[in-house]
Formats: sequence, structure tokens, C-alpha cells
Amino acid sequence: MEFLTEFGLFIAKTVTLVVALLVIVSVVLSAAHKDKDDQGSDGELRVRKLNEKYRKLRESLQAKLRSDSERKTFEKARKKEDKAKQKAEKAKRKSGDAEEKPRPKVYVLDFDGDIKASDTDSLRRSITAVLSVAEPETDEVVIRLESGGGLVHSYGLAAAQLDRIRAKGIRLTACVDKVAASGGYMMACVADRIVASPFAILGSIGVVAQLPNFHRFLKKNDVDFEILTAGEHKRTMTVFGENTDKGRTKFLEDLEDTHVLFKEYVGERRPELDIAAVANGDIWFGRRALEVKLVDEIKTSDEFLIEACDRADVISVGFQRKRTLPEKLGLATSAALEHTVWRVLGAFRNQKIQ
Repeated sequence: MEFLTEFGLFIAKTVTLVVALLVIVSVVLSAAHKDKDDQGSDGELRVRKLNEKYRKLRESLQAKLRSDSERKTFEKARKKEDKAKQKAEKAKRKSGDAEEKPRPKVYVLDFDGDIKASDTDSLRRSITAVLSVAEPETDEVVIRLESGGGLVHSYGLAAAQLDRIRAKGIRLTACVDKVAASGGYMMACVADRIVASPFAILGSIGVVAQLPNFHRFLKKNDVDFEILTAGEHKRTMTVFGENTDKGRTKFLEDLEDTHVLFKEYVGERRPELDIAAVANGDIWFGRRALEVKLVDEIKTSDEFLIEACDRADVISVGFQRKRTLPEKLGLATSAALEHTVWRVLGAFRNQKIQ
């Protein structure tokens, strides 16, 4: 028994030491990450030409559909064509002829929104990079947007970043394949044109706030909770204190004012909308959204970009931030937990079907 007790203490000490070391390493790495952030080296801009991506997909399929002899003939003809093109371009430069007018460019940005619009910083950096080279007369920006909305101030900042593109006179198109609701639609409405897939969810132009209140539970257990404020409206609603009708009225007034601002923002950017009809918090699927003019065209982002490749150089631009060790550990834990939850739900669903 004594041996087991000492062994248990040894295990506990070992675990404590390991945890302490992990905490120290995390703090050191976080500090190093902060120093890099101050120097502007906390991430990198990634640029990819999508014309090449779609061309390689097409040629890969074409190669699979040909026999060996046909494939060899095709490859030889393609190489000969590429060589002739390079030779012609070289001769043109040598003769001093004026170069061809550069093709228009379509810059593709991605935004995958959570409740805090955490992708805003990456979006901000990508937009800054694009605006430094984009030509207002010829170029275009496309944002592939997926978001169900979230915090008002967070999505207000994300939408303001897109407003920078419009302010520069550069055409902006928003592509929505799955969802752009609430704050997500606040971002989408900035675009000159909104393209959505047939069953994408759009709209939800409304404001919601919800919070639990434990006042009666605390009172029942003889627990006092005091809130000390300076200013009549410093705290209108509380989780632990007793909420008053006056506080609720003020809180609802603030919600209504936020809704008015939301409606004004959408209405200014999409004046053809019957804002009174669509700003009731309801959502519409793609085809229905087209009927009420929440969107301009029904098409997937893939269709839109493949068509754009025929008329322009389509370039994906994204700023990828380096993650700290605590963030990586958190993401790994979150992914594992999510995977487990989905497996349990899947097993339950299968059991119900059977």
C-alpha cells in the first residue's frame, strides 16, 4: 500500500513537472511570436494563379482520357506550341515592338467568418496588398464569403475593410456558396454584385442579444451580488444582478438603434432593395434571395471564377498568419473534440434510422 502511495505521488509530480514545462514553453513561444508580430513577420502573403490551377485540372483529365500514343502526340504538340509562343514573344521584344496590353486581373480573397469575425485581420492585410497594385479601370476583386454573422462591431470592421475596395473605384464581387447571413450579409452587401449558389442562405438582417440571469438562483441560496456603476446606463442588463424594466427598455432601445444602423448600411449599398420587406430578420435561400433582390445572380463561385479565367488573370491572394503553440494546441483539441462529437451524433443518427 505504501509503495502504491509513493508511486502515485511520483506520477503526480511528473505530471505537474510536464505541465509546468509546457506552460513555460508556451509563454516563451508566445513572447517570441509577439516580437515577430511587432516586426511584421508573423505571417506571409500567399499568391496563386488560378488560371494555372484550372488549366492543369483540364489537361490532367484530357491526358487520362487519351491512349498512350494520343497522349504522347498531345504532349509533343503542346510543347511545340509553347516553344513557338515563347519564340514569338522573344522576337517581338527584340524588334522593339510595343508589348501587348496586360490582361485584366481578378484578385480572389477568402473570408471564413466565426462569431468574432476573426479572419478580419488577414482580410485587412490581403486588401492592403491588393490595393497597392490593382488598377481601378480594369481590375476586379472577388471575395468568397462564408459567414453566419456574429458580433456587430467585429463584422462592422470587416465590412469597412471591403468598403476600402469600393472607395478606390475597384469593382467588387461577393460569391456566396453556403451562407452570408446577418453580419455576413453586411459584408456581402458592400459588393457591386452578389453571386450566390442556389441554396445559399442569405439575409437575416436583424439584431439579437440573449443572456442568462442567475439572480433568483443566487437569492434562493442567500448570495448577494452587487453592481456598482457611475453613469445611469453603464450597465442596463446583467447576468447575476436583478434586471429592471427600465434597464430592459434601454437595452431594447439600443438593439433597435443597432438594427436601424444595419438597415441604413444595407440600404445605402443596395438601394434597389425593399429594405422594409427584407430587414425583418428572416433568411432566404439563393433563388428566393434573387427574387427579393438580395443577390444579383445564381451561380457557384467555381463557375464564376472559371468564366473569369477566359477574360483575365485570376489570382488568389491570402495572408496566412503563423499560429502560436497555444493556438495550435487549442485547434488540435478543438478538432479532436469536434470529430468526436460528430462521430457520436453520426452513430446516434444511424441507430435511429435502423
